[in-house]
Amino acid sequence: MVRWEADASGRLREAAMQLYVERGFEQTTVAEIAKRAGLTARTFFRYFADKREVLFAGSADLQERLVRALEAAPDSASPMQAVAAALAVGATTLGQHHEHSRLRQSIINANADLQERELIKLASLAAALADGLRRRGVPEPDASLAAETGIVVLRVAFERWVGEPLGADLSQATAAALDRLGVVTSAR
Repeated sequence: MVRWEADASGRLREAAMQLYVERGFEQTTVAEIAKRAGLTARTFFRYFADKREVLFAGSADLQERLVRALEAAPDSASPMQAVAAALAVGATTLGQHHEHSRLRQSIINANADLQERELIKLASLAAALADGLRRRGVPEPDASLAAETGIVVLRVAFERWVGEPLGADLSQATAAALDRLGVVTSAR
């Protein structure tokens, strides 16, 4: 095998997704992923801590984008408006690859450990948004309520979006979920 390969990370992600769909997550090994990608297991571990992280590798980048968007919201924005600005950026980022997202979610849904990892990643996003809101001067419990609610909205929109045909738009699904939140909370 050659020492350096162009887009090794992308090839490893693609190989992992193919194998997870073909054989199942539990039945797939790192060695098999690396072999399918034409790389070594050692190269795999340069890019990913374990085979689960192939599915979650973009989490830190997503979190950074969400927090930047929240911070860029106008000072006059309410906590939920600032969170909505962050969700719009998140939907644009996540909504770029519908088929990949659909396959990824089907793999996660089939494995309890991956579902747990997904929930942990979502909790980290909510905590980062809550921290960002507190830096904007939003007191508790408002900061946590807005951040957690925002992540629930994104999760519900994402789940609906991956179940839709390829022409669907995650940004529209997220906006619709935010609208529904307004409807369900006004019943109070």
